[in-house]
Amino acid sequence: MEKQTNFFQSNTAKIIMVGLLTFILLIPLQFVKNLITERADRQKEVVAETSEKWGEQIYFYGPMLKIPYKTHVETKLYDPKTKEHVNSVTTELHTAYFFPEELKNTTKVTMVKPLQRSLYKSNVFTAEMAFTGNYITPNFKINNIPNEDILWNEATVVIRTTNLKSIKSQVNLKLGDSMYRFEPTQHIQNDTMSTLETGLVDLRSLQQDASMDFKFSINYNGSKLIRLAPIGKTTTAHMTSNWHSPSFMGNFLPNDKHKKISAAGFEADWEVLHLNRPFAQQSFDVLPNVKDYAFGVDFITTVDEYQQNERASKYGFLVIGLTFLIFFLIQSISKISIHIFQYSMIGLALLMFYTLLISITEHSSFTLAYIIAGLSVIVLISVYSLSILKDRKFPVFIGVSLSGLYAFIFVIIQMEDYALLVGSVGLFLILAAVMYFSRRIDWGN
Repeated sequence: MEKQTNFFQSNTAKIIMVGLLTFILLIPLQFVKNLITERADRQKEVVAETSEKWGEQIYFYGPMLKIPYKTHVETKLYDPKTKEHVNSVTTELHTAYFFPEELKNTTKVTMVKPLQRSLYKSNVFTAEMAFTGNYITPNFKINNIPNEDILWNEATVVIRTTNLKSIKSQVNLKLGDSMYRFEPTQHIQNDTMSTLETGLVDLRSLQQDASMDFKFSINYNGSKLIRLAPIGKTTTAHMTSNWHSPSFMGNFLPNDKHKKISAAGFEADWEVLHLNRPFAQQSFDVLPNVKDYAFGVDFITTVDEYQQNERASKYGFLVIGLTFLIFFLIQSISKISIHIFQYSMIGLALLMFYTLLISITEHSSFTLAYIIAGLSVIVLISVYSLSILKDRKFPVFIGVSLSGLYAFIFVIIQMEDYALLVGSVGLFLILAAVMYFSRRIDWGN
């Protein structure tokens, strides 16, 4: 008569208990993920605060000629005394904006030493921006406005920009043979941009001349990004920087033939024609919203430490599950009994990897932290498994397996374009290995 095996000592019962323990360990793993998110949010707050004090993102729109003009509205009013209709003419004042015929920009961006507060750093820069170009005689005939209604001697030049408080020098405009200084005007509520405007400019000479040249420069302290609006009939820009990982964003990308990116920095050129964007060279009464058509550079950190930690924690379930599976296969093949408490200790050791990783990363690099945390956990589990499994060959196999698993995950974390492909192939090979080693296990016991 065959001896019946107690269900709770069978492989089926053991794998159910190990599976339940794996899901239970997802609870503290979620707490670890929340910790990483909390630290990442704290970093964003500190970066935003330090960036605000140093200088925020830069968006530049201008320069534009602002010329007032008059319109005359004729209405008929009824006079009850004479019982006749009388013509009444009302004069209204309006504003027309004219963009440059040619706009050239040269920008030099220098990344300075990161601002640090406590454990957190903020990447900031200085930007030296120089503008040159010219205007042609404004065309009011497009709106049938007679010359006598144009106030040529009351024109101004306007630029709009963000980060006004971090401009580091006076902004002086040379227009023709005259110099003008930009001054801030009243800020519009709920508008993220500010306006700088010159004093009155007499443009009567522009009626006779074919064009009028201008030039000026402006220096900023800034962070995150720089954007330029292509308002010239032909807009060209040349930007250089010592930042090694630029992200070219906006509605127009730089010319690939002249773009250079290296560890020492980057160099890029843009050329935008008026045919490439959906607004005209003049605007009456209201400036067009050209923010969606701006171009520039984001000075980003491709993958920061907290993003890497977050990615690593997403593979926590895989690490715990595969490690438990290795121990279960060893237990089933060697007939060595492993208590559920011992599985719990191994699971907690695996969770310690992520707390070690995030804490060491904040004081060093992610790569160094990953190596230290990984080796610590691998050694701890290997030594602990030596006391459980007695035979040295099994702890060595476990140590090698964990090393391969952590190395595999590290490679996936560092990848961008091929992460899914490499991860899928790796998981397929792991599944094949598990199927191979589990083929002789007697699941009836």
